[in-house]
Amino acid sequence: QVQLVESGGGLVQPGGSLRLSCAASGSILSFNTMGWYRQAPGKQRELVAAIRTGGSTNYADSVKGRFTISKDNAKNTVYLQMNSLKPEDTAVYSCNARQRLMDYWGKGTLVTVSS
Repeated sequence: QVQLVESGGGLVQPGGSLRLSCAASGSILSFNTMGWYRQAPGKQRELVAAIRTGGSTNYADSVKGRFTISKDNAKNTVYLQMNSLKPEDTAVYSCNARQRLMDYWGKGTLVTVSS
């Protein structure tokens, strides 16, 4: 059984930084892709960043140059480093793990960017 638990969300001022963590109950090497999605109130869920088993990454255009996704296989954890945060980054951020035909989701962590 797969469980994903996010942490690191909170309130931050514009221009600030935050690092999110996603801890998996098993080896993250079991997943083809892991990523971070976000959903703002009244908006569609969107892919923020993803990382594949081999380490290749992709990002939404809106976060390129500001966000970095990484992983620690030994700790079964995926990270999202967020810099130069903007109010429009405010959303619930959820961790996703994809394995074969299955998608697994964490419960999400709230990030609020406000002065």
